[in-house]
Amino acid sequence: MSKVTPSPDALDPDKIKSHLRTKRIGQKVVVYNSTASTNDVAAQYAKNKNNDGLVVLAEEQVQGRGRSGNKWVAGFADSVICSILLTDCAINAELLSLTIAVATAEAIGKCTKAEAKIKWPNDIILNNKKVAGILVESKKANKHIAYVIGIGINCHQSKLDFPAELRKTATSIDIETGGGIDRISLIKRLLTSIDNWLDIAEQNKEEIIEHWQRLSTQLGQRVALIYNKKKFAGNCIGIDPENGLVLQLDTGGIRMFRAAQTTIAKE
Repeated sequence: MSKVTPSPDALDPDKIKSHLRTKRIGQKVVVYNSTASTNDVAAQYAKNKNNDGLVVLAEEQVQGRGRSGNKWVAGFADSVICSILLTDCAINAELLSLTIAVATAEAIGKCTKAEAKIKWPNDIILNNKKVAGILVESKKANKHIAYVIGIGINCHQSKLDFPAELRKTATSIDIETGGGIDRISLIKRLLTSIDNWLDIAEQNKEEIIEHWQRLSTQLGQRVALIYNKKKFAGNCIGIDPENGLVLQLDTGGIRMFRAAQTTIAKE
């Protein structure tokens, strides 16, 4: 059920694009009051390579999804629900996921003045709780591969807005900062950060790895995961820009796990 009272930081494409100093991301911005999925909307634009950098935002999405078929639940105007289309991407999917995680963590950190962390493969953590999620999907479009980057950031939720089973693990920016985040400012930060880090990724992937490792909650920690329906556990010793998370397995040996086929498991 949508809220009747307009949000003070209602999404406005003109405000988002005003003084937005990006080269690639956000030259085109589309805002929906409500849609099924911003990723699905962005994918409809993928056949035209001129739509590279398109940003799709929504106050509400009724069929939002996370990884592994999970649902992304958010109330009207409570979150940043954003999808970015890349029709011409020079970096591989694994490095792209790392890049977007670094950029999203940076944007949230600058707006909250608190360091946001990364939990591979797709979570952004603030004060040990999940504040944002990322979903990168590839689409075949004519003769090229396009990527749709879905980002959901919890902004205005109170603790009781989350389902009971998530209240110990999920949070919002307002909860953690004790104040009202301005979503327009956050979106501008996010698009600027993504624009910058995509450029860095094309020039120097080692800088992405360095920043990811600095922000990782898992580096040097024990990690359990599911890969191709099998469970693996070991110590996280690094990240590979092409092959994913690197574990020193409990059973011996070192193995890499790509994000698209892997889910973090409970011990």
